[in-house]
Amino acid sequence: MKKLVLFFLLSLPVFGAAQVPYPPTKKGDVIDKHYGGNKISVADPYRWLEDDNSEETKAWVQAENKVTFDYLATIPVREKVRKRLEDLWNYPKYSSPQKKGAYYYFFKNNGLQNQSVMYRQLGLAGKAEEFLNPNTLNKEGIAALGSTRFSKTGKYFSFTVAIAGSDWQEGYIMETATGKILKDTIRWTKFGGFSWKGDEGFYYSRYEAPDEKSKMTKQNQHQLVSYHKIGTDQSADELIYTDMEHPFRYSSASLTEDGRFLILRVSEGTSGASLWFIDTKNTGQMRFEEVITGFDTEPNVIDNKGDYLIIRTNDGAPNYKVVMIKPLSPQQREEILEERVEKIKKKGLDKVDLAKEIKEAEEEEEKNYRKGWKTIIPEKDMALQGVSTCGGYLFASYLKDASTRVYQYTYEGKLVREIKLPGIGTASGFSGEKQDLELFYNFSSFNVPPSIYRYNIATGQSLLFRKTEVKIKTDDFVTKQVFFTSKDGTKVPMFLTYKKGMIQNGQNPTLIYGYGGFNIPVTPGFNISNAFFIEQGGIYAVVNLRGGSEYGEKWHKAGMLEKKQNVFDDFIGATEFLIKEKYTNSQKTAIRGGSNGGLLVGAAMTQRPELFKVALPAVGVMDMLRFHKFTVGWGWAVEYGNADSASQFPYLYKYSPYHNLKPGVSYPATLVTTGDHDDRVVPAHSFKFAARLQEYHSGTNPVLIRVETNAGHGAGKPTSKQIDEATDIWSFVMYNLGMPFKEPAGQPIEKKGF
Repeated sequence: MKKLVLFFLLSLPVFGAAQVPYPPTKKGDVIDKHYGGNKISVADPYRWLEDDNSEETKAWVQAENKVTFDYLATIPVREKVRKRLEDLWNYPKYSSPQKKGAYYYFFKNNGLQNQSVMYRQLGLAGKAEEFLNPNTLNKEGIAALGSTRFSKTGKYFSFTVAIAGSDWQEGYIMETATGKILKDTIRWTKFGGFSWKGDEGFYYSRYEAPDEKSKMTKQNQHQLVSYHKIGTDQSADELIYTDMEHPFRYSSASLTEDGRFLILRVSEGTSGASLWFIDTKNTGQMRFEEVITGFDTEPNVIDNKGDYLIIRTNDGAPNYKVVMIKPLSPQQREEILEERVEKIKKKGLDKVDLAKEIKEAEEEEEKNYRKGWKTIIPEKDMALQGVSTCGGYLFASYLKDASTRVYQYTYEGKLVREIKLPGIGTASGFSGEKQDLELFYNFSSFNVPPSIYRYNIATGQSLLFRKTEVKIKTDDFVTKQVFFTSKDGTKVPMFLTYKKGMIQNGQNPTLIYGYGGFNIPVTPGFNISNAFFIEQGGIYAVVNLRGGSEYGEKWHKAGMLEKKQNVFDDFIGATEFLIKEKYTNSQKTAIRGGSNGGLLVGAAMTQRPELFKVALPAVGVMDMLRFHKFTVGWGWAVEYGNADSASQFPYLYKYSPYHNLKPGVSYPATLVTTGDHDDRVVPAHSFKFAARLQEYHSGTNPVLIRVETNAGHGAGKPTSKQIDEATDIWSFVMYNLGMPFKEPAGQPIEKKGF
């Protein structure tokens, strides 16, 4: 017995039961005045950490990273975790083929390549040749592809490149026949790709060149829409649209597949948009005309059929529907109204009655215009997530309790069939060109690695094209969906994945993941890193929180603005359910989320610190009073609110993680993660939260921050950095949940052929 105790003591980190010696962090005397009914003074002692260019901040990051990595280095199982993750990660990964001209294009990663390589081959039986290798685009290996697009005939291929995970991207053009990169270079783009006009050029969105020092933090204002002609310098690009009166708006332009309608989409944030159009067939229309006004609905143009636009919208349909609209310019609508007014004037009415009838005519014409919208796919009891096109058909993707359902329709809205999917999971990729006879789609679930299916558009037959083989026994995994009741009585779904034979004895290590915002659903999907945790005996739980789109716009609105607390209540309710049902207990529970999900974890751990043993907030929005002052944070105000508003400040202040940390509280073992090149949710959020957490925390649980260098918000992160981060996270989780490392029992039998 003494030997066992001695072994246990020797295996503890050097920090043991004592609190980790955190680096000293100076405090400033910044105090802001806010007006939320009464004048409120809010201290922000770590404001200085917002300056990521200062030597002082850089020194603080270095000191924090040293403490964090010193702690992680003492975890006994860390190297075993790394070795197993490297082994699991090392398997071939493919994207679905995309046909363009005579070639099929696809991405492949041999296993541990930092970025997937793009290949092409003549026909499905042709020999694959390397087309574009992102791993060669940067000496440091930190370049990642953003958007990719072929020109109309496939003569050119456009692609954007992001460096070190930044949202800033540069665009390039390749001549597909020769592989030659043209001199055309597009700089300072964010959040969008190129919409080609034939092979001549393309439309794209950009910003003015920022100041080099503040480009990672300064607000991005006045997004511009431009047209670039192939063979010219960017300085010669034609400005298509700008709105100098409204600097905080997004704008993007795209052509319908036949090139007839140029669509401009303008939004004030992450929800709501107005749509404008130019009918290129109408030579008299020289400027954009509005077809859907305001920002109260969420419209997206799918395609056009002749004179009509096909649009997905939630106007009067919280679960979304598809309508067909004949767009009329204000001039055309004015002409129709003028004809009616002339007829009214001939009635010989007095001024009062004349004005009344004219007003009624105006209102009626607006209603008639709206009534002219023909619903071709009515709203269902499932949330319509998106509609794509291929082979002259519409493919509508729905969620039924967070699982994908796909239906094929004609352009007139006639149902052709429901596509039979392999099971409960997520399917994507139902898109292509009008002349295509088939498409390729992906399917996966928490316990089902991605498979690619070949779908015959005419017959509806799906054939397995490529199956992913992983080095883990996923057949031993079980996924089930449970429902629990949240604080206000709302029924909320949750997916649980674990190994067969799990016993509900309240002792299972459990990781709970959530997002809950921005109308984004969390659906079943395979992740090799999460599979490792399940292999080690953990339960992986995913909660479909309010704020997402799993149940349409009502579900989204129930978790935004002043109702954001519902999201946190759902997450806390999920944890309480798992404990009550004896899946786990509070000392065996970890919570994880990134970005808006990082906010979720920050809010949950500050509101109920005793409920969780481990907290993993990644690239989180932690300062709800200042998020709108950096890069594109202003665009989130439609989701969160704005602390500069007296009516919105109170509820933001009430749950803001940075402002709700309390002195003397024992918080969960926390590993905050962020990247030094995150210009989406700037790292200052995580810096300030970690600094105050370390100041106030009274317990012996470690509360650390891990700052990745040459990394951003997460997109395009190289494989090597993904493995490094996963190693540190799972080592931290396993050690603090008391999980011993389990050697894999054996490898699955490799299956050949499909």
